[in-house]
Amino acid sequence: MTARILVVGNIPANVRLLEVRLLAEYFEVLTAGNGPDAIETCENGKVDVVLLDVMMPGMDGFEVCRRLKSDPATSHIPVVMITALDQVSDRVRGLEAGADDFLTKPVNDLQLMTRVKSLVRLKTLTDELRLRASTTRNIGIEEPLSRNFASADTTPKVLLIDERKSSFERVQKMLRSSADLDIATDPHAGFFQAAETPYECVMISTGFADFDPLRLCSQLRSLDRTRFVPIILLAEQGEEGRIVRGLELGINDYLMRPIDQHELTARLRTQVRRKRYNDQLRASVTQTIEMAVTDALTGLHNRRYLDSHLQTLFDRAVARRRPLSMMITDVDLLKSVNDAYGHHAGGDVLRECAHRLRRNVRGIDLACVYGVDEFVVVMPDTNIKVAAKVAEHIRAEIAQMPFEIEQGSKAIEVTVSVGVSSVLKGTDTVAALIKRADVALYRAKNGGRNRVVVCLDQ
Repeated sequence: MTARILVVGNIPANVRLLEVRLLAEYFEVLTAGNGPDAIETCENGKVDVVLLDVMMPGMDGFEVCRRLKSDPATSHIPVVMITALDQVSDRVRGLEAGADDFLTKPVNDLQLMTRVKSLVRLKTLTDELRLRASTTRNIGIEEPLSRNFASADTTPKVLLIDERKSSFERVQKMLRSSADLDIATDPHAGFFQAAETPYECVMISTGFADFDPLRLCSQLRSLDRTRFVPIILLAEQGEEGRIVRGLELGINDYLMRPIDQHELTARLRTQVRRKRYNDQLRASVTQTIEMAVTDALTGLHNRRYLDSHLQTLFDRAVARRRPLSMMITDVDLLKSVNDAYGHHAGGDVLRECAHRLRRNVRGIDLACVYGVDEFVVVMPDTNIKVAAKVAEHIRAEIAQMPFEIEQGSKAIEVTVSVGVSSVLKGTDTVAALIKRADVALYRAKNGGRNRVVVCLDQ
C-alpha cells in the first residue's frame, strides 16, 4: 500500500524513529518540525495521513489538528495524534479537535501500521469522491468541495450489537443524549437489521459467547448496503490481536473497556462526521452525473446520454439477435407556438409532450431529447410492427387532448410527426438506424404532419 504520511514533531529522534518504521512498510514519508510547517505541507501537497505529536512548543498538536479540520481544503485528511499523555481527558480533547485517532507512546508498531493502513483506505475513498467532484465542478459541484458539511445538526442513528444486557444498557445510558440507539442482542439478526436500516454507525461488542464478532464485521463490509457504514469495535483489555485483525478487515475504530462516556461520544462523532462528509460528496457526484445526462426542461435523458447508451443497446440487440426499434418524434410547428405565445409557451408544450411520451413507453425503453423540438424513443426487443403501433398511440395521445399553456390560462392544439425504423438483419449501424428514422420523419412532415411513417427500407 503506497501513501504519503506526514510525521510532525519537534524532537528529531522521535520523528526519525517513526520515519524509519513507515519507510520499512514502503510508505512515502514527509516530516515537519512544527505546527505551521505541518499545516503548510498539508495545504500545498498530497498528504494521506498525518501523525501528529501533541507536545510541541508554540502551536501544540491540538491546535494544529483543529486548524486542519476547520479548513475545507484539509479537513478530509486523517490525523492520528501521538503523545505520552495517557489520560482519557487528553484523548477526548484530541478527538474533539477532530483527530481520527489518538495513540499513546510508546506506540506499538503493529497497532500503528494497522491503523495507518486503515486510515489510508478511508482517505482513498474520500479522494476518489473528491476527484469525481472536481472533474465535474463546471456543472455545479464545486461548492461541496469548498465547505465543511454540518454533522451536529441531527442526532445520528446507531446500532449496537451486544448480547450482554449489562454491557448494552451501560452504552445505552452513555449515548442517551447524543445518539438514536437501537440494540440487537443476536448477531445474525443484527446483521439483517444493519442491512435494512440506514444507520450512520454500527458498534459491535466482542463479548459474544458463541460467535466471532469479526465475522460480523467482515459480512457488513462485504454487503453493498453496509460497505461504507462506520464500524466501531467495543473490545476487552488484552484483545489487541483481535483489534488489529479487525482493522485489517475494515473496522473504522475501537474502544477498550471500561468505556469512557466522553471518549465514546467523541469517537462516534468523528465517525459520523466522516460518513456524512463522504455521503454528501457521493450524493453530489450522483446528482451532477444526473444533471449532465438529463434535459433540464423535460426531465428526459439528453442527446449526450443517447449518444453513449444507444450504441450499447444496439450492440446487445445484434449480439443476441433480438429486434430493436426507434422512433424520432418532432413537434409540429413549434416555432409558430413560440411566435404566437412566447418561448415559455413553447417550453410548456415540450414538457407536456415529454410527459405524454414517457407515459406511453416502458421502463426499459430509452426516451431522450434529440433536438430543440425532437424526441427519440429506443425500444429494445421491439420489432418494426409493434414500434409503429406504439408510435401511432403516442401520436394520437398528443393530438386528441389540447395542451395547456401560460399556467393553464389557455389551451392549444398540438400534433407531432413520427419516423420509425428498426435494426436490419445483416450489416447495420447505429448511424444508419438513426438516418432511416430521420428520413421517415422527413416524409411524415412533408406528407402533411400529424402522422407516423415507417422506414420503407426495412
